[in-house]
Formats: sequence, structure tokens, C-alpha cells
Amino acid sequence: MKKTMPTMKDVAQEAGVALGTVSKVFNGIPVGESYRIKVEAAAKKLGYEVNQYARGLRAGTTSTVALILPSVDHPFFAALAQHVCTALLQRNYRMLLYVTAAQPEAERECLGMVRQNKVDGVIALTYNQLQVAEELPCVSIDRSLGPDIPCVASDNYAGGRMAAEKLLELGSTRLAFLRVGSPNLSETDKRGDGFESFCRSKQVPYEMLRLDDGAEEAQFREFFRSHIRDGKLDIDGIFCSTDFLACRIRAMLEEMGLRVPEDVQVIGFDGIRQFGTGALFCSTIIQPVQKIAETCVDLLLAKDRSNIPALVCLPVGYASGGTTRE
Repeated sequence: MKKTMPTMKDVAQEAGVALGTVSKVFNGIPVGESYRIKVEAAAKKLGYEVNQYARGLRAGTTSTVALILPSVDHPFFAALAQHVCTALLQRNYRMLLYVTAAQPEAERECLGMVRQNKVDGVIALTYNQLQVAEELPCVSIDRSLGPDIPCVASDNYAGGRMAAEKLLELGSTRLAFLRVGSPNLSETDKRGDGFESFCRSKQVPYEMLRLDDGAEEAQFREFFRSHIRDGKLDIDGIFCSTDFLACRIRAMLEEMGLRVPEDVQVIGFDGIRQFGTGALFCSTIIQPVQKIAETCVDLLLAKDRSNIPALVCLPVGYASGGTTRE
């Protein structure tokens, strides 16, 4: 038969002490040194481990935070998960990771599992609008989930303006913004807004193409074909809503016989880096991913949440990554 796990009662019997003495030792309550030594020796001999989760439930806290992400195979999400985990460990908290593939039903199911696991709070980056129970402390990334749930985001608007300004500074004269993303409103939509605002303020010719997730490459190819004049593309500077899209667009342009950055300059958004070398995939607007993670943890674990802002906007920066003419 399967051997059962040892209990505190077993430890007490092995150590020859009262059950209350064992409880005091495991809860950090002072006891005589000889008793502490006996209890710890008995626990080691029996292989007894304190159930931190059960202890937390009795104390009204589990020192556990859930992180909900669309995926972890994207470098940005992977880095975000790592930094959230590190920030929580520094506070003696553990992280539960839920991956949803950006599916609405999966995101809702995650919230249900989170409540069942009695976590102390949730940090969520979702592609859809979710209803979060009032009693569950929550911080959202890039998307407002309610008036009482703080949202942490990069300064997407400033990043869009920065990209347009950099393309002009480096010699581009006719620009385009390309975007693929969730149809639901989020802070990331401001990347295109900032780009458009700057172009208008400088009276720069520009085009905008915003597509929802699942868009086919044929739609981008058709967009480029519609801008061929006398055998040449009449767009020479492109800002993409993500680095991933920027890499796709670069490959597409090169298949069309266009050189990047000689003929067309391309800037992405995120600041993701290649594994091993740490090199950027493209010229990009860099998100402060570590600061995003640390800010989320700070807001979630704040003792007084009454004055927490609805939106915390963190600064971004530009870095050259080979797809612009520095």
C-alpha cells in the first residue's frame, strides 16, 4: 500500500514532545532550544515538510500571485514572466503561471481557477475584456479591466510619435503604420495614434493599415502592391506595431526585391532580443519590461490600494537594430 505522508502528530510522537510544541516550532514561535532540536531532527528523519499553502489559508494569505499571459513562446511575454517571478520572489511570494493562447474562454476559465486556488492577487495581460471579482486584487497590463483595477503600460503614444520622428530624422519622407492585433481596445492602440499625430503635426504623407489578429499576409502584399509607382514603392519608412510584425514585413519587402534599410526603413515596437546574442531583431521602440513587471507587483501588493492610479504609463526608448539607416 502507498505510504502516507507524515503529519505533525507523527513528528510529535517521534520527537517525544507535545503537538503544540511542534506547531510552535514550525510557526516560528520561541520554544526551548532542546525542544526545537528534537522537533527539527524528527521532521528530517520522517521527511515531514510544512504545508505552506495550508498555513497560508489559515492565515488568510497564500503568498501566491497568479500571472495570466497569452503565451510564453513570445520573447516579450517570456521576459515579462521572468521579471514578475523575480519581483515576487524578492517579496517571498510565489508565482502561478496561466497561459491562455489569447482565447476568451481560456482567460475566463483562468480567473475561475485563480479563485479556487486562493491566490492573493492576479496580474493579467489579456487580449479580451474580462470581468474580475471585486474581492480579487488585480493589476492589468495594457488593457483597462475596470475603474478599480490599475493598468500598467508603456507610453505607447509617445512611442508612436518617437518612431515617426526617427524615420523622418533618418531620411524617410512618406511613412506608413502597420498593425495586427486584438479588435478589443487597449493601450497598445495608442502606438498608431501617436504615429498619426506626429505625422499630421509635421504634415508628413502617411498611410495607416490596422488589421485584426488572424490577418493574412496577402492583405499586406496587396497594400504594398497598391503603393507601387513606376516600379517603386512610394513608401520609404514603416512603423510596425510589434517587432514580430516588423520581421514579417521585412521578409516580405525583401521578397519583393526591396532592400531594408536602403530602400525602406522599418521600426518595430517591443525591444525583443535574440536568444544567446542579445541582439535586437530590428530597430525598435523598447518597452521597459522589467519596470513593467516590478510596477505590477508593487501595485498588487501595496498595503493601501485606495490611492492607486487607474493607469501607470512607463517611458519607452528607441534603439537601432539594423533596419534603419543610422
